[in-house]
Amino acid sequence: MEQNNRDNKDRNIDWSRFGLGTETAQRVRGNVGGFVDLSNDYGAGGHQASGANELFAEEQGDVPWWKSNFFISQPVLFGTWDGVFTSCLINIFGVIVFLRSGWIVGQAGIFSAVLIVLATVFVALISVLSAVGICERCRIESGGVYFVVAHVLGSRFGGSLGLLYCFGQAVGCALNVLGFGESMAELIGFGNSTWAVRIIAGAAVLLLSVINVAGVKWVIKLQFILLLILLLAGLDFMVGSFVHTDVENGFEGWLEGNVNKNLWSKYEDGYSWFTVFGVFFPTITGILSGINMSGDLRAPSTNIPNGTLAAISTGTFLYLVFVVFLGATCRRDVLLTDFMIAAKVSAIRVLLLAGLYVSSMSSCLGAMYGTPRVLQSISLENVIPGISILGMGRGPNKVPLYSMAVVAAVTLTFILVGEINTLAPIVTMPYLLTYACIDYSYFALAQTFDIQHQREQRFDRPKIHQTFVESSDNDLDRLFPERTRHKTLRSESNSGSPTTPDENIETIPIAPKAHIHSKLKNWYSNLCNRWFSLFGAALKILIMFLVNWIYAIVCISVVFLVWLYIGTANPAVKPGLASEFRFFRWLKTVFFRCLGKRVYDYEQIVVTPVHPGLDVMSSQLNEDNEDFSNRRRYHQSATVHGHMVAIDD
Repeated sequence: MEQNNRDNKDRNIDWSRFGLGTETAQRVRGNVGGFVDLSNDYGAGGHQASGANELFAEEQGDVPWWKSNFFISQPVLFGTWDGVFTSCLINIFGVIVFLRSGWIVGQAGIFSAVLIVLATVFVALISVLSAVGICERCRIESGGVYFVVAHVLGSRFGGSLGLLYCFGQAVGCALNVLGFGESMAELIGFGNSTWAVRIIAGAAVLLLSVINVAGVKWVIKLQFILLLILLLAGLDFMVGSFVHTDVENGFEGWLEGNVNKNLWSKYEDGYSWFTVFGVFFPTITGILSGINMSGDLRAPSTNIPNGTLAAISTGTFLYLVFVVFLGATCRRDVLLTDFMIAAKVSAIRVLLLAGLYVSSMSSCLGAMYGTPRVLQSISLENVIPGISILGMGRGPNKVPLYSMAVVAAVTLTFILVGEINTLAPIVTMPYLLTYACIDYSYFALAQTFDIQHQREQRFDRPKIHQTFVESSDNDLDRLFPERTRHKTLRSESNSGSPTTPDENIETIPIAPKAHIHSKLKNWYSNLCNRWFSLFGAALKILIMFLVNWIYAIVCISVVFLVWLYIGTANPAVKPGLASEFRFFRWLKTVFFRCLGKRVYDYEQIVVTPVHPGLDVMSSQLNEDNEDFSNRRRYHQSATVHGHMVAIDD
């Protein structure tokens, strides 16, 4: 009888008050008391109203077909291949590979050019493995590189470094679209006009900004098409080197002995191995773009490692193909002067030009997608006062419109004042400093885990005292009943199992404590090594000063000044998971241990021993107060008498 009454009540419920359509209401009625999946109503494709229902779609809670297909009504989440791999690969297979691979071989030779490629990948790989180690040992949220650094080293350091990283991303975007403008201007006959290149690049930035405003779903859809064109362009280049030659333009083929002629370096005035390295390094700076979209991933802890490592492996193969094939088939003088030599090597020139244009646009698209979200995270956490307006977002995915406008403005500014060879070193410095901080973050995280683990072992309760401790806990629970309730709530929050609390007791949510996990047993976990990361951080700082010591000092000074400003204007920022670890204290400890001195990692307190043979008698030293005689004896009272004493001078 009760079941029938409840069914009748459910049928009489006006489900439109809750914003549910007719079909959804039927599903709810059929699943009363159970779990109802409402996610398909507004998913990709959604429930498409048709006919007469389309007029009343908004009132019924249905979504018209045009809105469900062209606008985002619910957050869209992506996985390893459609999100991380695609975004990373189109960001690291950029315009420098198409336009500057031949110039790099002409300057450094095949042998040194291969070393430059491998050194670039090695420097980036250390940071990738450090970021992967952080992802698997602590939680990852939206914010990308900023969140990784701020979560480990603290918001003060993360905010100052995040601004520099966003600046480097914006300048890198200008570098890529200038390559696009340079190739397009040459195609239409304005190759010698600098302003034609800048106007085309500026128009490309505005077009990509509109695509980013449309939403992340359209960005990912466009990235799939761009990636397919890039891979076809790379295949076209490899096939073209075997099927034809163009001797007049310097492409002589594999059998003319260019391997021996171009094997060793021949630097022009003003160039060296490190300056050429500084030109090529921006190619791989987008390898952490998968981390920047962490807020749009289904499982960031697994999607980011698998997708990023797969992308860097594919990108390394393509780098080596372009460097070796150009050095083995083309004359050195042509490699130094003709930046479009790769198009002459390809079998289908149009296809490689399409890959060149796509590489420019795709790298800029990835930068303009991830960078505003890093700015948005910094402003939402109120780390840097005065930029809170940049945290405002539109739609379910919180598209950061104001942050996009700032990034686009910086990009357009550097388009107007720079060119590819001058912007490349400027882009290199912020990335090297950011990657060095990510390496140090993983080292500090691992060291902090060891400190916490050693402390837990040192203060672990011995088993011989377990009975005494349990009896003491029971006595305290009887004296203070609220302890029992607190422990019950804590056990429920840790277990995560649903319970039915008492209606008369108000449940208090307990915030989960930030925790550092031990190293997992994934296939890539053994590659994440703290000493490897520490070496990578020191190596990147050294490379910064070798490439351009002036830019290096400027970048470090900017980070330090922003760090001081945050500490002054907003001193109550989060300290970070690795706040217990102090690098210089650890360095001092290592130095003293190398000298043979005994150093303790914790303070030692000398406690006077208690002799068990000593007879001790307890007695009450104070008097009972009749005013409080009805109270239980939680506390005791005492009477203190004082006397005035006159002291003669």
